Amino acid sequence: MKLNIKYDIHLACKVIVQENLQKLGIPFEITSMGNVEILDEISPAQYKKLENTLKKYGIEIIDNPRNAIVQQIKYLIVEMIYNDERPHYSKMSEYISSKMNLSYSYLSKIFSDQTFTSIENFMILIRIERVKQLIIEEKMTFSEVAWKLNYSSVAHLSNQFKKITGLTPTLFQKIIERRNEYENAYPTTRD
Repeated sequence: MKLNIKYDIHLACKVIVQENLQKLGIPFEITSMGNVEILDEISPAQYKKLENTLKKYGIEIIDNPRNAIVQQIKYLIVEMIYNDERPHYSKMSEYISSKMNLSYSYLSKIFSDQTFTSIENFMILIRIERVKQLIIEEKMTFSEVAWKLNYSSVAHLSNQFKKITGLTPTLFQKIIERRNEYENAYPTTRD
């Protein structure tokens, strides 16, 4: 039997962090995505135990302030692109700068120094992943996807999609449909 599962990775990580902090008896407050305020001093042993426990789930504590800024920028971009209830901001730079209360030029320099790519390139990659998800899981039309993700037109969406993936959205959709047809016609059996 094959199960298709839809999940919110950010919610899953938040729950894992909360549960493990509670198990260790560490008082905390989650202040924003990726940020936890520890309300009391914790011992080096507690810190190490928390660090090791979270690593099992692929969650790591970021000690380097520059890496923390980069991670926060990434969270904000994902939040902006994936959160259906959030209004779409015309300028990503204004959104990130206002959320982090730092100048965009400063944030952009740190991001590119640490990742060797620009914030804009990272945002395009995340946006294209969201396009794929909306086409596959939500079965949205290209017009609906373009509108939802604030593209100026379907042509703009299509050009950016092809530049990143090497495929047009239509060809991508056909490949997914054929793969699904094949999987339905020839289901794999598992013990």
